[in-house]
Amino acid sequence: MTDRRPPITTTDAGIPAPSDEFSLSVGPNGPLLLQDHYLIQKMAQFNRERVPERVVHAKGGGAHGFFEVTEDVTPWTKAAFLGQPGHRTPVFVRFSTVAGELGSADTVRDPRGFAIKFYTEEGNYDLVGNNTPVFFVRDPSKFQDFIHSQKRMPDTNRRSNNAQWDFWTLSPESAHQVTILMSDRGTPRTWRNMNGYGSHTFMWVNAAGEKFWVKYHFKTEQGIDNFTDAEARAMTAEDPDFHLRDLWQAIERGDHPAWRLEMQIMPFEAAADYRFNPFDLTKVWPHEDYPPVTVGRLVLDRNPENYFAEVEQAAFEPANMVPGIGPSPDKMLLGRLFSYPDTHRYRIGTNYQQLPINAPQAAVHSYNKDGAMRYRHNGDQPVYAPNSFGGPQADPERYGEPAGWEVAGEIIRSAYQPHREDDDFIQPGMLWREVLSERDRDHLVANIVGHLRDGVEPAILERAIEYWRRVDPGLGERVAAGVGRGA
Repeated sequence: MTDRRPPITTTDAGIPAPSDEFSLSVGPNGPLLLQDHYLIQKMAQFNRERVPERVVHAKGGGAHGFFEVTEDVTPWTKAAFLGQPGHRTPVFVRFSTVAGELGSADTVRDPRGFAIKFYTEEGNYDLVGNNTPVFFVRDPSKFQDFIHSQKRMPDTNRRSNNAQWDFWTLSPESAHQVTILMSDRGTPRTWRNMNGYGSHTFMWVNAAGEKFWVKYHFKTEQGIDNFTDAEARAMTAEDPDFHLRDLWQAIERGDHPAWRLEMQIMPFEAAADYRFNPFDLTKVWPHEDYPPVTVGRLVLDRNPENYFAEVEQAAFEPANMVPGIGPSPDKMLLGRLFSYPDTHRYRIGTNYQQLPINAPQAAVHSYNKDGAMRYRHNGDQPVYAPNSFGGPQADPERYGEPAGWEVAGEIIRSAYQPHREDDDFIQPGMLWREVLSERDRDHLVANIVGHLRDGVEPAILERAIEYWRRVDPGLGERVAAGVGRGA
């Protein structure tokens, strides 16, 4: 206990409040008065204290920390925050599930979001990835449909395994990610015990203008650890906020989680005749082709002070790229460049980048103006360009768009131009045969069978068995036997 007097309660305008307990009424038993501004403010604010939840990645947690460069990467990129070993950049990281709502359990089977905001000296750089190096689809036109298949159905308001398998089996490009999801990797024990991936292919450009294709891999220093399906299900009842609790308590006790950043780097010219499309989000680059190069270390060492202000209002967007980093022809990435800032403007307002958690630590000189909740203005400075009155000017020679890639052809709707090994089932088959242990394979089969037994219609069940046979004939036969459709 302390003898210090607490601060005086005020209205949101800073005016001392008349009471913490009693509304203004006509006598002790009479009607309440509309003139009770403080009561009206409390009720109106309470009715609006929740912004619309994210359509995906609604449930999550996060922490502050830093990224430190450990190796010289200037041969590949001129990005200032990656410039010299020892250079540190403040970061905020948000972890999340994908399909569940705000109140859903942390440990359900689902990919996990792994989003990083780097507060660099050249502006914010956002890397928005997952705990998997691939994704379910490769074209943004299918993303909304994929998410709808994972969400609640319009008639029952329940999630449907039948809808999920219907979409997956009609979308063979999903096989790699579904194999990962149905393994124990789909139920990580903690956020600290999983890797993070940029997933997409990005472009790095060095000071000489040389271009490279790259992939980001954040490897956990805590070691990979996963729940079994039974353990994950049990934890949903025991502690639905298990991952939130684990991260908070680890940082609170000084056990700061860390990840080692490794980059795969492909020469720009090598992409054209690589054996499969290197921009396909459903595929990984084999490490024997492009061995990972360690470049830095990510550490989380500070918990948020306010969950809503920092975690819920955090807005990540792949379009935030600093000089030296650019996009690739990855169609999913190109779609996300629009989708993410658009959803933030809807969810938390047009001036969301002025919120403290999103505000860059670099100076902002913009001609954008006004809009709801804008509180940082340029005073009497010009509001248009070009102008004759000292307003900011772009420097295309220093900060123009990164050198891109050449394209030619008709305007069409089509898949990527095929490469030699653009087969959707090669890599998931290799994952089954060459990467997973015997225990992992047993769990994968059990998880698939359990999921298929839960309300999947016979016709879709048959398609699912064929789907897994195409991944690996032996896997397909084990799934068929497990659901009672074996030979």
